[in-house]
Amino acid sequence: MFINIEKRGINTGFDFLGSEAGFGILQSLIAYDEADSHGKVFIVGLLNTILVSVIGIIFASLIGLLVGVGRLSKNWMVSKLSMVYVETFRNIPILLQILFWYNVVLAALPSPKQSISFFDSIFFNNRGLYIPKPILESGFIAVIIAFILGIIAVVYLSNWAKKRHDETGEEFPLLGTSLAILIGAPVLVYFLSGTPATLEYAQLKGFNFKGGWTLIPELLALSFALSIYTATYIAEAVRAGIEAVPKGQKEAAHALGLKDYIILKKVVLPQALRVIIPPVINQYLNLVKNSSLATAIGYPELVTIFSGTSLNQVGQAIEIILMTMAVYLTLSILISVLMNYANKKMQIKER
Repeated sequence: MFINIEKRGINTGFDFLGSEAGFGILQSLIAYDEADSHGKVFIVGLLNTILVSVIGIIFASLIGLLVGVGRLSKNWMVSKLSMVYVETFRNIPILLQILFWYNVVLAALPSPKQSISFFDSIFFNNRGLYIPKPILESGFIAVIIAFILGIIAVVYLSNWAKKRHDETGEEFPLLGTSLAILIGAPVLVYFLSGTPATLEYAQLKGFNFKGGWTLIPELLALSFALSIYTATYIAEAVRAGIEAVPKGQKEAAHALGLKDYIILKKVVLPQALRVIIPPVINQYLNLVKNSSLATAIGYPELVTIFSGTSLNQVGQAIEIILMTMAVYLTLSILISVLMNYANKKMQIKER
C-alpha cells in the first residue's frame, strides 16, 4: 500500500499539520485566521464538535426526562402530547430534521434589520442569535474562587445531609441550600469586589450585528435537531425505568401519605436509574457521532473542516481519517467511562 502511495506522489506523515491552512472558519472558540496551520484547524473542529455534543447532551437529557415522566402522567393531555412528540420525532431521520430546522425554520426568520428583540439586548434573526458577551476584568478571579469554594461546600453539605438522613431520617433542604451557596456566594463576592465585569451588547451596524456573542444558525439548527431527536429515545428509557419499579413500592409510599413528587424523587427514580442509565449511555454516544452530520449544513465541526476542507487541500486521507476516527473513539470511551461510573454509584447497595 505504501509503495503505491509513493508511486503516486502522495505525501505521508503528519508534517501537513504545520502547513498553512489558507481558509476561514465560520465559528471558532479560539483565535483563528487563514494563516494558521491545519493543526489549528483540527483543534478548532474538535472544540466545535465538543461544544455541540455537550449542548445536545444537556438539552436531550432534560427534555427526555420531562417527556418520559410526562408519558406516565395521569393528565390525559400531557400523556398524549408526550406520546405524539416521541412517535413523531423518533420516526423522522435525524438528517432530515437537521435540514428542516436549518433550511425551513431558521431561514424563515427575519433579516437583521427586522430582528426579533428580547429586552433590547438579545436579538434573533436569520443570521443567528446574538446575546450579550461578558467582559471579565482582573478582579473577577475572586468570583471564580468563590464559585469553586461553593462547589466544595456543596459536596461537603451533600455528604453531611446524607449521613444525617441515614442516622435520623430527617430531610435537609439540600437543593435550595446548594443553589443559594452556588449563586449567592459568587454574587456577593462580585459586588464586594466592585463588579469586575461588564456586558458587551450586540449592535446593528450596516447589514448585520457587531459585538456580543453570536450563535450561528448552523449551531442552533444542529443542537436543536440533535437534542429533539435524541430526547425521544431517552424519554422511552426513562419511561421503561420508571415502569420497572414494582407497583407495590409506589402503593406503599402512597399508603404512607407521601406526595407524588416525593415518591418520584425518593422511591421511584433512585431505583429506575439502574434501568435508565445503560441505554442512555448509548444515546449519548449516538448523539456525539450524529454531530458529524453537521457537514450537511456547513457547521464547522471536525468532519466538515478537517476531514473535509483540510483533506481536500493536502490529500493525506489516511492520516486525517485516522485522526478523526481516534477523536470519536476517544470521546466515546470517555463518555462510557463517566456514565458507567455514575451507573455504579447509583446502584443500590445490598446489605
